[in-house]
Amino acid sequence: MESLEGHLLVACPQLADPNFARSLVLLIQHNQEGAFGVIVNRPISKTIQELWREVGSGPCHSRQPVYMGGPVPGPLMALHSQPNLAEMEVVPGVFFAAKKPHLDKLVLTEVPAYKIIVNHAGWGAGQLENEIRQGAWRSVPATADSVFSTEDCLWEIIFRDLGHTLLRSMLHIKDLPSDPTVN
Repeated sequence: MESLEGHLLVACPQLADPNFARSLVLLIQHNQEGAFGVIVNRPISKTIQELWREVGSGPCHSRQPVYMGGPVPGPLMALHSQPNLAEMEVVPGVFFAAKKPHLDKLVLTEVPAYKIIVNHAGWGAGQLENEIRQGAWRSVPATADSVFSTEDCLWEIIFRDLGHTLLRSMLHIKDLPSDPTVN
């Protein structure tokens, strides 16, 4: 099994599970025992400031949205760009934090590149690999730009790019126009 840690799982259009439809999941851990990740393109209506009033121990003025990381309940987590406030680096420039002291300091910073996440996604041993074989997911290496993007249409952008990459490699096409009508 090849680990997909640091990759984005891109939900295929036929994935009907409402928890994952049109989602992008950053895999934080992936090994023989299973996989753990967070959805990075599912903002909820609550802001970080509103959430922090409920769970935080200090002030927070961030109007950024909180993100729904998946269907599995768990602790608050953050993806961010501050190595000194992290438990680990997921991909270059993207750090993960779940420890309360790190989160408390993070929400006080003016750093624009961070997401606070509630819940997560998890798979048991072999479960994710089976879903990939069944065609529910594709994967691409994650980048800081893709993880921190707030584009509403991020799934469409990444899925289209993934399709172009697959088409070029399968058909040995050197250049694929973004608009096929100009071909």
